[in-house]
Amino acid sequence: MERYKGFACHPTVCPVGNDYHIIVPTNFEMALSVLVDGEEYFNHSNGIVLTSCPIQQITVPAARLDAAREYTLRVRRVIKRMPYGTLTGRPVKITYPFRPIEKTEGIRLYQIADSHGIVEESVAAAKRFGEPLDLLVLNGDIADSSENIERITTTYKIASAVTGGEIPCVISRGNHDLRGAAAEHLAEYMPNQNGRSYYSFRVGCLWGLLVDCGEDKPDDHREYGHMVCCHAFRREESAYIRQVIAQKQNEYEAEGVKYRLVISHAPFAWTDHPPFDIEQELFAEWCRLLKAEVKPHLMLCGHIHNQIISPVGGELDHKGQPCPVLVGTKVDRRARPPYYAGMGLTLQRDSAEVVFNTKDEIRLTQTVPYSAE
Repeated sequence: MERYKGFACHPTVCPVGNDYHIIVPTNFEMALSVLVDGEEYFNHSNGIVLTSCPIQQITVPAARLDAAREYTLRVRRVIKRMPYGTLTGRPVKITYPFRPIEKTEGIRLYQIADSHGIVEESVAAAKRFGEPLDLLVLNGDIADSSENIERITTTYKIASAVTGGEIPCVISRGNHDLRGAAAEHLAEYMPNQNGRSYYSFRVGCLWGLLVDCGEDKPDDHREYGHMVCCHAFRREESAYIRQVIAQKQNEYEAEGVKYRLVISHAPFAWTDHPPFDIEQELFAEWCRLLKAEVKPHLMLCGHIHNQIISPVGGELDHKGQPCPVLVGTKVDRRARPPYYAGMGLTLQRDSAEVVFNTKDEIRLTQTVPYSAE
């Protein structure tokens, strides 16, 4: 459908917990709300409608949107915000259809990671995988940094081009997303749960755990200029993973869950060379907890700019992989035009068909059995 002029791109519908976050980069100051089945949801702070944020984020219950199969954005352009009698334009309504995941086999996902600002080629690779697509995964480093709002908006422009705001899209942070002046506002601009960039989510019969490894070198590395504290952040995340396990009946053992995925920008079961060999003990503990308790079917990763299928005991299994690890990105920004290859998956009952492809060719097709029961 045609994009509304006030939006920088179509909305992105991101599953977080049992909700969807509808995220819209905007071209001007506006009051924005979402209507689903007659109920109106707002982007607000304790009852105050937010209008100055360049990327708006509104939470709606997933079950309600799944049942309604459409949502309407209501826009009021802010002409002048004042203590009394704020001036706004006439309300405009834009309605999007929405297609939830309802099937239990043949679920089609596409992952884009490490595109580093390469928009056209990554979008074309996703579209070559074919339609209908059920879920898009943008697995970190979609832009080359978070230097400004324009860089962050790159993620949503790719999501817009692939999903058109009509299917779910999982978005994770990569290490490059933590870099730049706008990075401190990522919890406002990217999907999160109570400000956390790691969380579980549910779409149809698929349950996922989104893991955020943060930066890829020690916190005191000179490249960071004392602007990260990722070790403390990861320790908090460890506590969250244990919390998910403690609530497993409402998480990965909930009624209707057939597939369990872990999504992490970095393949943390693998150990890189110094100074990238961080958190070996902590990451090994994550692997142990996931393998013993969650028993995921697949882990989807990027980060290392390669395309690798690593079964348990495979080339990336340095710390005890909990399941097969799929690294699905090959990129060359220096090529003209830039080269980008992503990864498509079709989830079946006992295995996934994995495709590595560019916009022009299929590089590999392989069936990967799940190691979890």
